[in-house]
Amino acid sequence: MRWEFNFNVPTSIEFGNGTVNNVGKRAKELGGEKVLIITDKGLAQTGILDRITDTLDQEGVSYLVYDEITPNPKDVDCVKAYEKFRDDNIDLLIGLGGGSSMDTAKAIGVLFTHDGELKDYYGFDKLERKITPLICIPTTSGTGSEVTTGSVITDTITKQKEAILDIQLAAKLAIVDPELTLTLPKSITAATGMDALTHAIEAYTANVAEPISDALSLYAIELIAKYLPVAVENGKDIEARQNMLVGSMIAGMAFDNADLGAVHAMAEPLGGLYDTPHGVANSIFLPHVFEYNISSNPEKHATVAVKLGAKAEGKTVEEIAQEGVVLLHELASRIGIPKFRDLANVNPEDFPFLAEGAFNHLCTITNSRKLSKDDYLTLFQKTYGKQLVTGI
Repeated sequence: MRWEFNFNVPTSIEFGNGTVNNVGKRAKELGGEKVLIITDKGLAQTGILDRITDTLDQEGVSYLVYDEITPNPKDVDCVKAYEKFRDDNIDLLIGLGGGSSMDTAKAIGVLFTHDGELKDYYGFDKLERKITPLICIPTTSGTGSEVTTGSVITDTITKQKEAILDIQLAAKLAIVDPELTLTLPKSITAATGMDALTHAIEAYTANVAEPISDALSLYAIELIAKYLPVAVENGKDIEARQNMLVGSMIAGMAFDNADLGAVHAMAEPLGGLYDTPHGVANSIFLPHVFEYNISSNPEKHATVAVKLGAKAEGKTVEEIAQEGVVLLHELASRIGIPKFRDLANVNPEDFPFLAEGAFNHLCTITNSRKLSKDDYLTLFQKTYGKQLVTGI
């Protein structure tokens, strides 16, 4: 654990049932006169978008809607939106939806305020100024993008996910309303919930973890382990939805300050190549990477296992941590996460390419245990079940 650290939460948070009704007032307070709402067609066809536009109408705030967001947002889609609206004098952005909508909104904000291409800003702290003011409104309990300072975009040339990481990306305001998640389908609830759990576990076990992120991570793990199965089983359970949204949000704060690890390093190349939903990819790799990492810090992995429900009495630290592996597999199975080999289009011949992408990913540096390209290849193979791998 680091004992010299900085901890930032640059986004104001408004949390609670019905807070979405305040969007119009908050937009006006932020000086919004011409708002661009970034969302997807699914949400555009629900009453959620109407609730946003109604509040803007009530406050006399003009708006336009871009509803062409897809999972694993691509650079070309961000450019398409920018070119469509760059002459419309947009002075406020609203990212409405999951991580894809919010990350795209951040990227569009970069294009509105900076010269050049998105690729010019991949990496850490390359922005020259703040982006267009942004309100983020999550409708899933997964990415935590409403409180993070990053935007993950798929580069369509390299087939790799890239990240713009800069505090200047942060939303001015996150309006976090559990009611917006009540109609989320089981499969999306499951995948996004496992994404949030991955954020919390990786932030806690990362080699750059620090005390505040640790505290947030452990509480997030506890909440998600308890309430994710409930939310999947009964999406109308408002208590479960509230706790999942808190867990997702504070896991986002944790990893935004402590970083992530090899699960994300593996999941993002997979999403870049096959367009696999990010939460599904994280869910698939999480138990295997967790097991690989145990030897680097058995105590922390055992602590995670206990938060997941492992019984500690009469066991060694390593045995407790290993029970965490079992619990992660069981949780994924219980809520319907597919197996790696059951994903469409996955070809084991691509594993060397994926291993290369994982090894070069920024999160490899902060994973709790070092990995080589061969280690990643072994993990891809083990997860797929192509060969039996032991002793890693």
